Amino acid sequence: MTLKDKIKNKEANIGIIGLGYVGLPLAITSSLNGYRVTGIDTDKKKIINILMGRSYIRGVADEKIVKAINSGGLTVTHNIKRIKSMDVLVICVPTPLDNNDEPDVSYIKEVVKNIKKYAEKNCLIILESTTYPGTTKELIKDELDKQGWSLNRDYNLCFSPEREDPGNELYNVQNTPKVVGGMSKECTELGVLFYSAITNSVIPVSSTTVAEMAKLLENTFRFINIALINEMSIICDKMGIDIWEAISAASSKPFGFMPFYPGPGVGGHCIPIDPIYFNWKARDHKIQSEMIELSKKINENMPKHVVDSVINRMQNDGIYEPKILIVGIAYKKDIDDVRESPAIDIIENLIENNGVVDFYDPYVKELKVKDVVMHSVDYTNENLDKYDCVVVVTNHSEINFSYILEKARLIYDTRNSFGVSSEKIITLGGGLCL
Repeated sequence: MTLKDKIKNKEANIGIIGLGYVGLPLAITSSLNGYRVTGIDTDKKKIINILMGRSYIRGVADEKIVKAINSGGLTVTHNIKRIKSMDVLVICVPTPLDNNDEPDVSYIKEVVKNIKKYAEKNCLIILESTTYPGTTKELIKDELDKQGWSLNRDYNLCFSPEREDPGNELYNVQNTPKVVGGMSKECTELGVLFYSAITNSVIPVSSTTVAEMAKLLENTFRFINIALINEMSIICDKMGIDIWEAISAASSKPFGFMPFYPGPGVGGHCIPIDPIYFNWKARDHKIQSEMIELSKKINENMPKHVVDSVINRMQNDGIYEPKILIVGIAYKKDIDDVRESPAIDIIENLIENNGVVDFYDPYVKELKVKDVVMHSVDYTNENLDKYDCVVVVTNHSEINFSYILEKARLIYDTRNSFGVSSEKIITLGGGLCL
């Protein structure tokens, strides 16, 4: 049976390498749509949790894991040698930035090393990890070619950017359109065939580089617009204009405007990282985006702006060692992910300014800040009046903002969370969204 027939008839063995925010939902969806899936991750704790039917990702229900395991469609392992029996290998490993703000593609390189060592020929390899244009060719195709493998004969290769949005209850793997670009026409056809079996809509593009660029474009668009509204919020605050009301008014226009909202910075694996990947690659062509550089500067300055605003208010009140409660640590609402969260920079900055800091987050129980492990406090059991200021960084739905408003002495709200005006509340951007 050909690889095409195996994929079409759902007789192909699917290997998902990396069981994080991207890989785990993909593994579950693929198995519940009829494929035999092996999830592979080096983190043994993740493997144990899955086997016990316990989710470690908010938004992925325990019941879904149990259903996938009990169906016989999903097995998990930390043994990378299991890729030997896989017909389709989907790579979903992290691609962070290193300390020099350059791409760290070491996880992809390690996977490719193992593919060369253990994988059988006549397989389809798909990279989903977000990265710079040219990665699929440079790190996978070129390496397999050196091994003596021949494209379309010994292996097929695609890039299909992940589009996970943690905390989004509307869109998931199955109903989010999937972009697929292959290293050849035949590769693209196989990639489209696989994803068509597990998602409602697949968009083929002409190459892996176009697919890679599409992902960076999506997130660079958001990165730049977030920077624009963050900068405007600071200016509006100085001018005495309520940016939230202005956004609400502008949103009434049915064309030519898309609302973005100010905040304490940008976080997560994609938004603060993807544009930097693109600019890093652009420098190979002796060009870079000044807009990305400026947006990076603005967004990275937002935590400092928040801290400066809080400290200035505290010092104006004669308080030089303020007690601060940070509410919300995750990088966005209703998730437990703290990667690149601006809350971390805010806490570090407050401590550097003699602040005594606690935090509360319903989904994050502990946080390491400068080698010190902090634990979430339960604000409902705390005397909120003992804090000089409560700083809302992430507005989780579970938080009782009415209670905080009643009990807190002063609130600095970076998310316009309360829905009422009060002398207690200082809002980033100056006001209340009507």
